[in-house]
Amino acid sequence: MTETQVPAPARGDVGPPHGGADERSTLVAFLGYLREAVAAKAEGIDFERARTPGVASGTSLLGLVKHLTAAEFFWFAYAFEGVDEPMPDIGMEVTEADDPERLLAAYREAGRRSDAIVAACPDLETLAVRSTHPTKVRRSLRWILVHMIEETARHAGHADILREQADGAVGR
Repeated sequence: MTETQVPAPARGDVGPPHGGADERSTLVAFLGYLREAVAAKAEGIDFERARTPGVASGTSLLGLVKHLTAAEFFWFAYAFEGVDEPMPDIGMEVTEADDPERLLAAYREAGRRSDAIVAACPDLETLAVRSTHPTKVRRSLRWILVHMIEETARHAGHADILREQADGAVGR
């Protein structure tokens, strides 16, 4: 979208998922709901506005997407599953070379990969392959799911504010 185009209409409020029949499906549904809330805030906005920090800490809409993509990889693929792949940058810096569509596609793909890892694990009490803490504590899949819900929800709130600051679009 260019500066001369009208911003996308507000998405409006989207209520939370109705919940699942069990703990796993409820946790996965809420994480998916929050992922989509973040992605929706970064869609239909001018690239410069989406990459420009809206607060003194340097946080931007696309920076949040980039950070959450790396967090999905870090917790589900790297820590829980133990994959041996290069770690993406967990920071929020967005450069001119970053393409917004690719960043959003990578975020959605990271979510699908995480969901597949969760689906393949028979028990939420299963411990991660790797520790991510100096005390060598390995987190359970349940803990990782709850943590990613918390992390994504916090950043979804940031995204709501950043988008409203950028072009006035509101709604979750």
